[in-house]
Amino acid sequence: MTSPHIADLATSFRRHLRAAGKADRTQVLYGQSIRFFVAWLEAQGRPATLDNLTRHTITAWLADLSETVETETVRTRLRGMRRFCRWLETEGEVDKAPTVGVEMPSPVEKPNRTLTEDELTRMLKACSVPRGRAGVWDRAIFDGRRDELVIRLLADCGIRVSELAGLNLDDVDPDHEVIYVTGKGNRPRVVPYGARTGQALDRYTRIRAAHPKAKATNRLILSERGPLSADGIRWRLEQVGNAAGVADVHPHAFRHTAAHRWLTEGGSERGLMAVMGWRSDAMLSVYARSTQVERAHAEHRRMRLGDRI
Repeated sequence: MTSPHIADLATSFRRHLRAAGKADRTQVLYGQSIRFFVAWLEAQGRPATLDNLTRHTITAWLADLSETVETETVRTRLRGMRRFCRWLETEGEVDKAPTVGVEMPSPVEKPNRTLTEDELTRMLKACSVPRGRAGVWDRAIFDGRRDELVIRLLADCGIRVSELAGLNLDDVDPDHEVIYVTGKGNRPRVVPYGARTGQALDRYTRIRAAHPKAKATNRLILSERGPLSADGIRWRLEQVGNAAGVADVHPHAFRHTAAHRWLTEGGSERGLMAVMGWRSDAMLSVYARSTQVERAHAEHRRMRLGDRI
């Protein structure tokens, strides 16, 4: 009996993930794990069939992978393969998931990137463009207003880049200054924003109405050709960062920055969890840990304990 091709099984697995309501980003990451493993097998001169999906081959693939990528990427790839292999076992394609016994690499502790107020200000200034006439389409003005809104929503609300890319026009309530976000696991939440973000939103939506693709889509954030994807937002942030002289700009840095600023200003941990869409205290610990010492120093200076004696 011919062993089925892994790519064919991956197609069925993808249908399973869609039926289970898994987030698009999760489906992409799991699919990448399988696709990269298949490519590795073929590069080794082995058929990418189910009989070559073994604990030995998975371990060898991860070992090769660890020489070229960071530990967290290896962990992500293994998580995807684990999920795929558990599905294979449930479907009766294998007797036992091949990933059983494959150890997850220990995470490497490193400080999370947070942006200073000076860096945020410089990036916002890099978005500045000459004023345009209301209702008149101008690409440069549109890009500047959109990029400013992207930065303000990420920095003010701490939303994920996938959540930002998925926002529709009717997800924004300017009267109450909130956005309706669909987070991981399709869990909805309401996130507030400030007056300056509201102003940027108003200025952007006015010029968005003149966008050539405005009537073709309800998505809030647009590119020249239509809705701007999460990867497109990442690229735009890199471009703005380069123009502003700010290095290592990526969407998640804004989320870490928002969490840090919230806690620094005395915001409650439970309030932060609600805004960020976290259900577990573990996520709070991850985001708070990297800047905990800085906040502790600020608290010490504010309390002035030594000056009271």
